Amino acid sequence: MSTVSALPSFFLKPLHAPPGSPVSPGRQRRHTLPASEFRSLNTEDATSVFEIEREAFISVSGECPLHLDEVRHFLTLCPELSLGWFVEGRLVAFIIGSLWDQDRLTNDALTLHKPHGTTVHIHVLAVHRTFRQQGKGSILMWRYLQYLRCLPYVRRAVLMCEDFLVPFYQKSGFKVQGPCEITVGPLTFIEMQCPVRGHAFMRRNSGC
Repeated sequence: MSTVSALPSFFLKPLHAPPGSPVSPGRQRRHTLPASEFRSLNTEDATSVFEIEREAFISVSGECPLHLDEVRHFLTLCPELSLGWFVEGRLVAFIIGSLWDQDRLTNDALTLHKPHGTTVHIHVLAVHRTFRQQGKGSILMWRYLQYLRCLPYVRRAVLMCEDFLVPFYQKSGFKVQGPCEITVGPLTFIEMQCPVRGHAFMRRNSGC
């Protein structure tokens, strides 16, 4: 399996204001941080990741998909399967994934990274509370799936979510596979998948 240590140049491009939009004096200064950028995460980002995740999930379900040591674990083993959205240097949204090698998710998928797998298990997508209700989760997922299409060893992406999140992921192209065998306390989940192989045209036109 081939691996990558950084995102293709297409995914690192900052988001710019539309032509003709006013530019603030702060953005005219040289040597300032990009207004908005996407990059793979690393272990130095783990604390910021966990703070966003904890606030997002504890208030809703009482459980975090990944604890801090698990965040560090995956960002050490497979940082190339993560994506963070930074605004002026501040992490505002992220996705963490790992490779999996079976048709359906099992409890082992919560903690293991299978280097020879062809399925990306998306463990968590979270957005900072001050940036929610702005469509950032959908944009980040779109960019992540485009990135996965640049990786020749990836065939599909899978995730598990609670019932109320199914419509959100369906809008990103995921389809319901059925009930997930994984449970966390009283919580049950729906398993969803999205194919990402066979997109040669997108690879040719995305800077991969």
